[in-house]
Amino acid sequence: MTPTHPSPAMTAAPRTAADPWNPSQYERFKSQREQPFHDLVAMLGVRNPPRVADLGCGTGALTAQLHRTVKARHTIGIDSSPTMLAQAGHHEKPGLRFVRADISTWSPDGRLDLIFSNAALQWIDDHPALFMHLTTLLAPNGVLAVQMPANFDHPSHTIAADVALEEPYASATGGHQRMSPVLTPEAYAHLLYDLGLRDLNVRLQVYCHELPSSADVVEWVRGTLLTDYQVRMPEAMFTSFVARYRERLLEVIGDHRPYLFAFRRILLRGRAASG
Repeated sequence: MTPTHPSPAMTAAPRTAADPWNPSQYERFKSQREQPFHDLVAMLGVRNPPRVADLGCGTGALTAQLHRTVKARHTIGIDSSPTMLAQAGHHEKPGLRFVRADISTWSPDGRLDLIFSNAALQWIDDHPALFMHLTTLLAPNGVLAVQMPANFDHPSHTIAADVALEEPYASATGGHQRMSPVLTPEAYAHLLYDLGLRDLNVRLQVYCHELPSSADVVEWVRGTLLTDYQVRMPEAMFTSFVARYRERLLEVIGDHRPYLFAFRRILLRGRAASG
């Protein structure tokens, strides 16, 4: 849910805020953001897994729901945001805990029966290397299940990258643009197969979110994508950046009430060999 491993481009400029993630902003569209989680859970095909990890657990609410639904014995939620983890701490109980760590390098103290990640891995570069690492953490017959946005050619994302090249933003961020490392569904199918996973299910799904207006897309991405720009500029400049982004976005998508925000996501699942 929150970025854990900056790419080379992401390190081009110093971060001006330690943790831009705002649980209240992120959950403004709570029901719409949660639907892919439920769809991914429905794909799992596992019950009573002894050891579960939720990578990018955010506020922990969905991690707790996952823990209950699959009847896990032990579940650990991993996230990089102290603000999100402060919220997640309210869900801790025996068998369910949360840890601050970098998803791309974190390793458990034993193999996992389920690795679950909902809307987090899009923040990490080099997916072939990342997925290779994750598959090494699976126990025999362990399941890897991941959901990621695949909407990076939508104006909501491309315009943010365009505005980032305007001044004064380009100078403040070192010319940074947030680019997606997400592959095609077909590429993930081949990648998981080559890594030895079987019982594969890889989907591209379009979620149709009816927002009150097209301007609400700005509030949607303020909880996710725009945080990557927020950490690279002073607060007043970021306010200006958002205003300019809103202006450019509405020029392209129009001012509609309501507005259908068609959002593509990849959902994938694979099972490790029996040993």
